[in-house]
Amino acid sequence: MSAAPFDLAQEYEALIQFLYMAPVGLVQAGIDGEIAMINPLSAQLLMPLSADGNLANLFAALEPLAPDLRHQVSTYKGAHGMVCNGVRLPVTKVAQGAAQPLMLSLTVLKLDPGRIMAVITDISEQVAREKLLRKNQAWLNAIMMGITDYALLRLDEQGRIEDWNPSISRITGFGPDEVVGRSMAIFYQEGGTTAERILDRLREADESGWSLDEGWHAKADGSSFWGSAMVVPLDAPKLGGMLDVASGGAEPAPRAYSLVIRDITDKRDAFEAQRLMLSCDHLTSVANRRTFFEAGEKEFAHGIRHPRKLSLLMVDLDRFKDVNDRFGHPAGDAVLREFASLLVRTFRGVDTVARIGGEEFAVLMPSTDTAQAQRDAERVRLLAETLAVEVGGESIRFSISVGIATVDSNTSDLDQLMKQADDALYAAKADGRNRVVCWTPGQAFSPRNAGAVRP
Repeated sequence: MSAAPFDLAQEYEALIQFLYMAPVGLVQAGIDGEIAMINPLSAQLLMPLSADGNLANLFAALEPLAPDLRHQVSTYKGAHGMVCNGVRLPVTKVAQGAAQPLMLSLTVLKLDPGRIMAVITDISEQVAREKLLRKNQAWLNAIMMGITDYALLRLDEQGRIEDWNPSISRITGFGPDEVVGRSMAIFYQEGGTTAERILDRLREADESGWSLDEGWHAKADGSSFWGSAMVVPLDAPKLGGMLDVASGGAEPAPRAYSLVIRDITDKRDAFEAQRLMLSCDHLTSVANRRTFFEAGEKEFAHGIRHPRKLSLLMVDLDRFKDVNDRFGHPAGDAVLREFASLLVRTFRGVDTVARIGGEEFAVLMPSTDTAQAQRDAERVRLLAETLAVEVGGESIRFSISVGIATVDSNTSDLDQLMKQADDALYAAKADGRNRVVCWTPGQAFSPRNAGAVRP
């Protein structure tokens, strides 16, 4: 009997060694998130997320990335089991003064009524490989699948259609007089692209050899189809787009591109299922945090090379906690779904509507100045005011507050733009809620000092 405590101590020591040597981040915590054990890899991954370097509570450490985690754990009904599995969390780390994207994967297991185990993994390289694989698959599909269901066009360096091909009419119904000399935007639904986005596609094709997107495209009769649009440069850039001086001049070399549009409506269901799984918020079906940050970083990258307006709306449902307390969380979820649907109906297809966490949403608006963003925000605020969500015989009404920020010459990155929009949002809350506030230089309404104002 005397050996039992020694054996138990040995087993415990072996468990500690396993935790510390595991090739993934492991955290054991109480049901309230208080950390009992954490291995070095987890500390390395979580430390940059903590404002004060304190890793006492798992939920607090992951609050910026997974604000619903505490609620998910507390409402998990089983005595043990998997609370969430492989949830992707986009973050930004700072290395040598430059922001670099990082993707974490989070799995949480409930060990017993009082303990949870979190498995945290850096999957940044895996995500990059998946993105490249999806592009390669799309390229192969465009080559291998179907030889009659495509439209082939030649574009100039501004994305204008240069000549006519009968395949255009076969796929889209447009005639030569309707397309020659027009921008390729004619094949997109209203609000589905912008002039700047067209130029971005051409520059992307120059840099990587091709550019591909999938989405709704327009036909001449006003109907739409789910299509893929691939842009490929017809010749390689010379000396960064300039003719060789030795060969007879220094005028900008005219660029030309090929645009291939394919009708893949029959494949939309499979594409949509994959998109929902990877890119969308599980509750509302709008973009998730990962997709929002990817879109934002891409817009900033384009803006550095070709400056343009970019506005961001941070939107929060007023007193949403009261909705949950009075009507229950299922009713609150129904309100979030209805409001997300309202956002999608209100904004353009080129805008990114995302759920950032809890009752907070964001709308990224390319090629949009502050005045236009304010008009759109006021429209959605008024629509939300008149929206009644019917749940279990109850009619639930709510209002929203909106903060707006627009990129200017002093905006360095997406984090700064979000901070400005969030400051404006908190100012709207402090000023009585149910209003739109635009950020102005010098405005600072720190969320850390607003506990009595929000939600």
